[in-house]
Amino acid sequence: MKGEAYVGALDQGTSSTRFVIFNRKGEAVSSHQVEHRQIFPKPGWVEHDPLEILQNSLDVIHTALRVSGIAPRKLVSIGITNQRETTLLWNRKTGEPLANAIVWQDTRTAPGCEALAARGGRDRFRGKTGLPIATYFSGPKIAWVLDNVAGARRTADRGEALFGTMDSWLVWWLTGGPRGGVHLTDVTNASRTMLMDIERLEWDEGLCTDMAVPMSALPAIRPSVDTDFFGRTRDEGPLGCRVPIGGVMGDQQAALFGQACFEKGSAKNTYGTGCFMLMNTGTLPVQSQHGLLTTVGFQIRDRPCVYALEGSVAVAGALVQWLRDNLGLIGNSTEVEALALSVEDNGGVYFVPAFSGLFAPRWRSDARGIVAGLTRFANRGHLARAALEATAYQTREVCEAMGKDAGTPASSLKVDGGMVRNDLLMQFQADILNVRVLRPRIAEATAFGAAAAAGIAAGFWEGMEELEERMTVEKEWLPRMPADEREGMYAQWMKAVERSLGWV
Repeated sequence: MKGEAYVGALDQGTSSTRFVIFNRKGEAVSSHQVEHRQIFPKPGWVEHDPLEILQNSLDVIHTALRVSGIAPRKLVSIGITNQRETTLLWNRKTGEPLANAIVWQDTRTAPGCEALAARGGRDRFRGKTGLPIATYFSGPKIAWVLDNVAGARRTADRGEALFGTMDSWLVWWLTGGPRGGVHLTDVTNASRTMLMDIERLEWDEGLCTDMAVPMSALPAIRPSVDTDFFGRTRDEGPLGCRVPIGGVMGDQQAALFGQACFEKGSAKNTYGTGCFMLMNTGTLPVQSQHGLLTTVGFQIRDRPCVYALEGSVAVAGALVQWLRDNLGLIGNSTEVEALALSVEDNGGVYFVPAFSGLFAPRWRSDARGIVAGLTRFANRGHLARAALEATAYQTREVCEAMGKDAGTPASSLKVDGGMVRNDLLMQFQADILNVRVLRPRIAEATAFGAAAAAGIAAGFWEGMEELEERMTVEKEWLPRMPADEREGMYAQWMKAVERSLGWV
């Protein structure tokens, strides 16, 4: 492929949407990002407006191209990566959402999940899906919309309702919407619905029946990197020309791909709204015995599917946002590090951010957030420090579970996401894990993973080896905390976690 050319990545996350343009060296040459509203109708409920996210997506594509001066025709392909389990249904004729999207953090489906678990246990679907029954996943969210939104079930019964995670919603609109848009998803997003058989890579009729989800509403499942493409953008869209969509991946799998975790045993941790660790387990799914998820890592067309173990932490960067928006302790998220550095240590304060229950490895939807160890000595700096440390403690719980399932502990940890620019957090992460923490030159691996998928599909990059060359290490942190201090602090954290359980 000759001449000047680029690939684009539409990164639709939990708190914002951005479009990033990469050159052949893997360098981000332009990007634009816009936040969207977080809607909290009731305690435990979290929603997004799908039309706001669609408009933001169109705007960030247009702006990133405009400010860079790059002509849309110079894009050989675009990739899409997205917040995964966030669920919406819309009318196939009009494109109107049947309701706001239900975000992955939302816990309203707890009664439905309890009813499913009562008929065979929380792990009754794990053999097919790799997942426990939990409010996290999309299937119960679809059922909730159909059963609780006026007219939704009737619309579905007429074959007029389409279900999608955010990737499907955006692909459908970018390729035409009601005027011929394609209704597709990829194997990584499908593996998070609790409706796909992860070995056959197909929707399972029995699972759909159990959750009363009509299969007619489900998108077709494709490989994550598809040389036949997920369709092409329409001429009247923000690109003004037909650009192929070459890759689609859920955000955490895109980070795994972008971190070049192509070998069995390689792992990464992404620090975003939540915190997500994935380990490549090769071409066979490994069923976890220690509270982790078995999920699809990625699939390149005509190659075997690659699987992963995943540990999911519900609240990481979202806790910093909570300090900013709910408590007003900081004016900007970047200020949290300076506030935390205003004190020497956490002052005995421990923060368990179980706002939506606890995810891996505990899976306790009855937990709620607590702050433990408060005294008159504690101040806003101690609270900020405890909030950062909570992310590292939760990561250690996941890392230890992953080591047990994989049969070997981690020797290092590749990290990416917005929080990895926080040196205090990264040093504490190395200390509490007692391993090296490595930040790549391309810290936002999620967007690069989506671009890499699109680039491989279009022949922009020749293969995995070329991508590995792009992901060089920019900075590393080595553990320096004494063992007795590390284990003492972790023991106090575990005491605090126990007090968060059984609250609901």
